[in-house]
Amino acid sequence: MERQLLKQVIIDQEQLKLPDDFIPRAMRDQLSGLKDSRQIIVITGIRRCGKSTLLQEIRSQASEKKYYLNFDDDRLINFTIEDFQLLLEIFIELYGDEKTVYFDEIQNIPEWERFVRRLHDQNYKIFITGSNSTLFSQELGTRLTGRYIKLELFPCSFREYVNWKNSKLVTSKRFTSTQKGLIQNLFTSYCKSGGFPEFIVLKNNFYLHNLFESILYRDIIVRYGINEHSVKELVLFLASNVSQNITYNSLRKNLGLASATTVADYCGYLANSYLCFFINRFSYSLKEQTHFAKKSYFIDHALAKTIGFRCSEDQGRILKNIVFLELKRRNYNIYFHKQKHECDFVLKQGTKIIAAMQVCLSVQNNDTKKRETQGLLEAMESYGLTEGTILTENDRISDELIPYNNKKYIVHIFPIWQWLIEITAFP
Repeated sequence: MERQLLKQVIIDQEQLKLPDDFIPRAMRDQLSGLKDSRQIIVITGIRRCGKSTLLQEIRSQASEKKYYLNFDDDRLINFTIEDFQLLLEIFIELYGDEKTVYFDEIQNIPEWERFVRRLHDQNYKIFITGSNSTLFSQELGTRLTGRYIKLELFPCSFREYVNWKNSKLVTSKRFTSTQKGLIQNLFTSYCKSGGFPEFIVLKNNFYLHNLFESILYRDIIVRYGINEHSVKELVLFLASNVSQNITYNSLRKNLGLASATTVADYCGYLANSYLCFFINRFSYSLKEQTHFAKKSYFIDHALAKTIGFRCSEDQGRILKNIVFLELKRRNYNIYFHKQKHECDFVLKQGTKIIAAMQVCLSVQNNDTKKRETQGLLEAMESYGLTEGTILTENDRISDELIPYNNKKYIVHIFPIWQWLIEITAFP
């Protein structure tokens, strides 16, 4: 790459600052605790979820902050592995000797991990971001094994949203009636806006459509060289059927594709880009898990609603998607339960299922309560649990002792908004 052009890009990008209205992220505190670690810090997540802003926030608080480059710049289209040494030389020429580097969207450069490995061996502190989970796993595992800590950033959580809007609400030990009303109002807004930071701030109606097109074409179609029509139809179907049972064969028939293997590959590409997630029906047999139907969830409930076909069941699916993403943020291994009845989420830690959860609009209706409770109790009995949780849109907190097959089980009922803010772990 031409030296003067690269130098100009570095100078231009060095001027980038934190936006005045940025949304503080909870991961900031986690990263602060790692600032003295020798490990390479790797932040992955979907495009536009806030990785670059988070990286700028880290830089703004650091004593060494000049060695920064965002590779998602059209002027760097010809940048290759051979140009990394030139990059380092220009850094030193411009800013003197520093031992901390920040590389944004580095996955755009093939074999980047070779250079990062060399910097690490020379005792540099390294922060990098990227937008492809599998690509990063392969490259990190090949040459950087044991040298990195990988963190996944998702669109803003409800707690982050409330903290941005009114930080006093997330620090209260007990909520007054007024505070509850304010949080419920914010939850209604969050259900509409989703968690992509720029959309929350700007409220541009075209933003989510444009973001979807960018992810679809840049991170999926171009990267994997696949059929545009088929993968777009697949995404639209998944966005319209969040939390529903799916099989690769049924998707094959709906999309008119030649094989279920092709559908499985496409779903893998969507997962790699963080656009969609797929969870298995739990079984102690991995072979059975593979053959059972799966459920799909989206990276953001507002994005799913924007690009999918709306229906009367939207709000219930939105709630399930919000809870699923929160469980992902909390690093649980997530499955669903299905035997005679069904339970939305069972959470695995080590070799054991540690929690079971249902999510629905309300359990005020007796038929709904019976259906949701039966699925939860069946899951609790199956995995040796004594307590389970039902999350609803706005039902009051309660604990019920419910008999089931000659045993009694405790069922906790929470409004989702309160669980999202207050409850950080399961018993």
